[in-house]
Parts: sequence; structure tokens; C-alpha cells
Amino acid sequence: MYTAIAHPNIAFIKYWGNRDQALRLPVNGSISMNLAGLYTRSTVSFNASKSDALVINNHVVGGKGLERVSYILDLVRGMANITEKAEVKSENNFPSGAGIASSAAAFAALALAASKAAGLNLNEAELSRLARRGSGSASRSIPGGFVEWQMGASEEDCFAFSIAPVEHWNLVDCVAVVNASHKKTGSTEGHAIAATSPLQQARVADVPRRLEICRSAILNRDFESFANIIELDSDVMHAVMMTSNPPLVYWQPATLGIFHEVRAWRSQGLPAAYTVDAGANVHVICLSEFAKEVEKKLRALPGVNDVLVAGAGGAAHIE
Repeated sequence: MYTAIAHPNIAFIKYWGNRDQALRLPVNGSISMNLAGLYTRSTVSFNASKSDALVINNHVVGGKGLERVSYILDLVRGMANITEKAEVKSENNFPSGAGIASSAAAFAALALAASKAAGLNLNEAELSRLARRGSGSASRSIPGGFVEWQMGASEEDCFAFSIAPVEHWNLVDCVAVVNASHKKTGSTEGHAIAATSPLQQARVADVPRRLEICRSAILNRDFESFANIIELDSDVMHAVMMTSNPPLVYWQPATLGIFHEVRAWRSQGLPAAYTVDAGANVHVICLSEFAKEVEKKLRALPGVNDVLVAGAGGAAHIE
């Protein structure tokens, strides 16, 4: 039995769309930051049961949720040359399925705990590749700090790695929770229809430029360049979602309201920038010395039900 902890991550340059849906090989690379304080804790034990079992936040889960977990467990069983079924108990301290990368943290923790419980000692790249098979963004929750996921030329070199440690830059993510409920259309389904948008090809073609700007901004701690590029990248991804078939419109009125406020704050000298994953909740990134001010401003906005505050987080690890 092993227990692993992994953090969700917020993508600054987004992953949207796969060139291989089964292997979850992305159509573009991405850059993210792990979120300290938010976590998924997963315990895996292999036993003589007749089937795999999954419990999330004290609720027994079957159906597609269990199927996705068993898929990863099957990969682990194949690597370890074992046949035993597994019991997986998982819990997280933030909303699931609401655009806060719950699947990223969950599959990163599962990959680490399951591989260790099966007697494997995978390196970081191998763990990242394994986690990717459950959820693409989970590949980024394996390494610590600021992370880049390279699309690679094949399955072998499609994994994530740290580009800067946790302490490199004092960024904080103030997550404005507009809707904590589970979204109707998950990211997996969204990735599958990304190519139906007439904008996806243009989005993907420009990703290398955006990656370079974002990477450089992080390494040089250049907040102005960073803010402009992450907002652009987020807006472009949601434009693809809204023009897919069927269209995915995750934003709510409060989401748009936050966008306008954040840009106004920045024009007035407050270093803050927004980005949104597949959901309505807005991640407002700022420097740590302004986090309390940003949190206070966000809580005062209509439609904001809560604010989660997280700095840069570490790598997935065994508890």
C-alpha cells in the first residue's frame, strides 16, 4: 500500500486537442504552475479482489470514472507483470470537475501511488508519461514548480519537466470560484471535438511563439509580458471551444466580469492577470505581495462564491 500526494496545476499556455486521443498526445506543448495547498491524496493497494475498486471523497465510484482508473492500473500491471486487482482511495481538498485541474492531480497521484504499490520505481519522465495516459494535464502535475510539457515526436518523448523551481518566482493563483459544480462537458470530450473549430489550426500554429514568450517571461520574472501572453492564450483556447461542434461555452456572466476587473486593476498598477481552464472559474495570477489585495477585490465581485489562494507547488510525492 502506498499513498501519494499531487497538486493540480494551472496552465499558462494551454493544452487543448490531441493528435492521438488514446495516448493523449497533444497537438501542442504547454506550460503550467503547480498549485501548493491544493492537493489530491490517493492510496493504492493491490489485493486478491475480483475487480478494481474506487472510492473518491468517501463515495464509491463506478462507470467511466472507474474505467479510467482501471486503464491506468492495467498499464501498471503490465509494466510490473502482476495480475492483482487494486483498491484506490482518493480525496481532494478543492472542487472536482470545475476547471481547477482535479483530474490532473488525481491521475498524477494515481500514477505514483499505483506504480510504487506494484513494486515499480519509475523516474520522473516515466511517471509523467504514465499520468498523461489518464489525463493529459496530469503529466504536468508530476514535476514540481513551473513546468513545461513537450508534445514530443512520439509517446516516448511526450512528457513534462520543470523549467524553474517553486522558489524561482513568487507567483500566486487566486482562484475565483464562480461555479463549484461538476461541469456538464469534461475536458476529455472537449479535446475530442477541438479540431471541429475553424480556429483550432490557427491557435496551434501560433503556440510555439506563445510558448517562447511565456517561458522567457517566467525565467526573467517579467510580469507584464507574462500577463499579456497568458490572457491571450486563454482567450484563444476559449474561442476554439465556443466555435467547436457542438460549441462549448464554459464562461458565465461573472467570469466575464472578472476579466474586465482584472484588466482594469492592471491598468491601475496592480500586477494581476487572468486565465481560465475548461470551466467558469477564473485563475487570477499575481505576485505574492499583492495576493491579499487581489483576494479581497475578488471576494467583493458579484458572482464570486469563494477564492482559493495557492502559490507555486512542488512535485508529486509519496506521503
